[in-house]
Amino acid sequence: MLVDTSIIRRRQSRQVMVGKVAIGGGAPVTVQSMTTTKTADVDGTLAQVYALAAAGADIVRITCDSEDAAVALTHVVPRSPVPIVADIHFQYRLALAALEAGVQKVRLNPGNIRKPEHIKAVASEARDRNVPIRIGVNAGSLDKELLERYGEPTPEALVESARREIDLFNEVGFDDIVISLKASSVPLMVGAYRSMAERVDYPLHLGVTEAGPLPGGLVKSSAGIGALLLEGIGDTIRFSLTADPVEEAKAGKLLLESLGLRERRGLDLIACPSCGRAEVDVISLAEEAQRRLEELGMKFQVAVMGCVVNGPGEARGADLGIAAGKEKGHLFIRGQVVRVVPESEIVDALIEEAERLRDEGFEARLAEADADAAALAERTRAERLAVDVDPNHTSEHAERARDIASGDE
Repeated sequence: MLVDTSIIRRRQSRQVMVGKVAIGGGAPVTVQSMTTTKTADVDGTLAQVYALAAAGADIVRITCDSEDAAVALTHVVPRSPVPIVADIHFQYRLALAALEAGVQKVRLNPGNIRKPEHIKAVASEARDRNVPIRIGVNAGSLDKELLERYGEPTPEALVESARREIDLFNEVGFDDIVISLKASSVPLMVGAYRSMAERVDYPLHLGVTEAGPLPGGLVKSSAGIGALLLEGIGDTIRFSLTADPVEEAKAGKLLLESLGLRERRGLDLIACPSCGRAEVDVISLAEEAQRRLEELGMKFQVAVMGCVVNGPGEARGADLGIAAGKEKGHLFIRGQVVRVVPESEIVDALIEEAERLRDEGFEARLAEADADAAALAERTRAERLAVDVDPNHTSEHAERARDIASGDE
């Protein structure tokens, strides 16, 4: 299904190349994640990088916190399927070592590496190697002087921290910059990014840091990142979850697909939340359908709806769907009912039709539609509506309103 993204007017930013992946400058918003392995474990780290790439990560960050980690990067980088970012916190020499190892990007935390000569040494080396740097400001590790001045982490404090780093980079002629302004507070990070977006044209890396475990971490990250993306702010994103990092990549990809900012790569299953009208166990059906469709690698938008009253209409845009009604399932393709099957066969019929759509195409399947299916579905819907007719006593309220308005009382 095509999504209208015309309401999102993306902020114009300069473009930075991370290996062969573009960030900013109108390029598609990219997904990032970070390994949790010990970097010195080359095989384990590479296995996680490959898993992240398969889950949708375009770029992967790896910690470089020791000499052994820097050496390991020389083995990881050339074997990685995606560009690698070296994460540096305190030791600027590890940033220099990571650049020597061939990483395609470096992340520096300005709150932890404070000496101007060290910062400029890294920027000079990155400049000579044409490697971008992300200025990774974090509300939890702001420079003490900024904390004393502002009293606490504020959007203005985060922005000033980044601006100071930019000035140091510019002193050595380095301008290949990405900026992040992360906080665990959603309002704080949103405010900081909005402020920075008005001041510079560098690409912005969005994230809610330390968002926590599921489901809370997903909610906070989606709220902050999603709000900014809808405003057109953001060029690359990372969900920082206390979970398997593969979940971060999946969540980032799904968010971008949901906003229409990236083309759907996998299954998009939509389902009603269920209600008193539902004539089947919608939750169980949806879970089974999702599991089986994902196992088959289906890339359709599929709808599982609990009743025929609103189901087909609400899911009209889905490629394939099924709505339950009167111990039957009404199977529809792009809004057209094509088959009616027994309730016990709902999921099997959905899987079978998905496989046939994949193999034969939509036109062929619509041409094979059961001629009586649409009429039967409409009769079932009409019967259900007759049972539910005027549940809110609309006509009674309307007549009463007319009497009041006319002054007959």
